Amino acid sequence: MADDLKISSDKKSQEPGQKRIRLRQLKEMVGKEFNVSDWLTMTQERIKAFASCTEDYQWIHVDVDKAAKSPVKSTIAHGFLLLSLLPYFLSQSPLARIKVKMLFNYGLDRIRFISPVKPGDRIRNRAVLTRISRKGFRRWLIKLDNTIEIEGSSRPALFAELIVFIFF
Repeated sequence: MADDLKISSDKKSQEPGQKRIRLRQLKEMVGKEFNVSDWLTMTQERIKAFASCTEDYQWIHVDVDKAAKSPVKSTIAHGFLLLSLLPYFLSQSPLARIKVKMLFNYGLDRIRFISPVKPGDRIRNRAVLTRISRKGFRRWLIKLDNTIEIEGSSRPALFAELIVFIFF
């Protein structure tokens, strides 16, 4: 019965021609690329807004003149800003269309901030589904490897394993 759980049949949440996905089909995606998000342009305004929310006003994020004289020659996005964009990026994935009673972040493993993201950089997330584990009746943990890429760079900005708890 649990393997018959479907991705939402709501026509508004699906692309034209997109078919429902059953849990067993999702299980077949383990080890495969799960989603590549659209590109998002990082802006200084977004960086400043994040600084305001977190009270993290370190100069490398908000002082454009001082940061221009730094080794990276620019302000850079907070690492935690990049991490906080994972829900946005994953809203474009099949995970966002699973019809569930509740879905929430369970945790993160192996977070690495690899390369700085500057205003004007375009970033996207590449997610690989690495594990689906049953945790009880109609309860599952899903683990996704996420790599935030910077357009035109061979090095990613971030890597993080995201664990999501799902109640069907």
